[in-house]
Amino acid sequence: MPDPIISAHALTKHYGDYVAVDNIDFNISPGRCFGFLGPNGAGKTTTLQIILGLAQLSSGELKVFDLPIPEKAREIRARIGVVPQADNLDPDFTIAENLSIYASYFRLAQDQALTDRIDHLLEFASLSERRNAKTETLSGGMKRRLTIARALINDPELVILDEPTTGLDPQARHVIWGRLNELRDKGTTLLLTTHYMEEAERLCDELVIMDKGKILDQGSPTELIKRHVEPEVIELRGVDEATLNTIRARVCDCRIENLGNSVYCYTHDAAAQLNYFHNEHQLTFMHRPAGLEDVFLKLTGRELRD
Repeated sequence: MPDPIISAHALTKHYGDYVAVDNIDFNISPGRCFGFLGPNGAGKTTTLQIILGLAQLSSGELKVFDLPIPEKAREIRARIGVVPQADNLDPDFTIAENLSIYASYFRLAQDQALTDRIDHLLEFASLSERRNAKTETLSGGMKRRLTIARALINDPELVILDEPTTGLDPQARHVIWGRLNELRDKGTTLLLTTHYMEEAERLCDELVIMDKGKILDQGSPTELIKRHVEPEVIELRGVDEATLNTIRARVCDCRIENLGNSVYCYTHDAAAQLNYFHNEHQLTFMHRPAGLEDVFLKLTGRELRD
């Protein structure tokens, strides 16, 4: 196995009495997409800030490119691309100018090589025809693609993406997923936080699920699904308390969870349950394979987080 591009041991971050990151360990191999999943307040963003040298760790050890944080934070950031949660493009400049100005932050020479790189990134982001447009004229998907292109201006070895497709429509989301897969296939390491479970399943080779500063489990999406939930789920809607009690009494070999008037039946073999639900015509239900969202909710709970 190659040496990890990021190695964290007993990573801990306190804000006064509040523990944002609580004694976590993880290694991220190069050329892979590694995900951090967790509800609000889980410690994901704080962990990213520590990796970028923007927040000091309280204790533990962190190395990026085998260099220690925070001692070598500036040197490390020069080799990283960052896609922040919110687009922060400069509205006073064109698309191409945004890339050129951002390149100056890395002290890249304003020469033909940079011009060629900008051309390549605009093509990568499908924005070549809009290179002279101001960013305020772009759609949300275009702005997000430009922000990703901007993060690649220094040809980074590691790209950190904080919820890269939040608020985008399905078409824009799928385009960005394709671009990120291209990056990973070319050997770029991706570090991703997201609230979209489908995004994590499609992109991540490995991920951790965090809550209250701790890592609850780690593995590939497939491994986590097999480890924590039954393979089939029957979702029912509009279930009152009497019907729920009837379901609990009559449905066997099924783990039942309920939230409001929704019921989730997790099972290894849905055939018998489906026969029963088909005969109960007043029930509205959907049969599907279990996914990462089911794992997430089992480990972190279904209560609302603010």
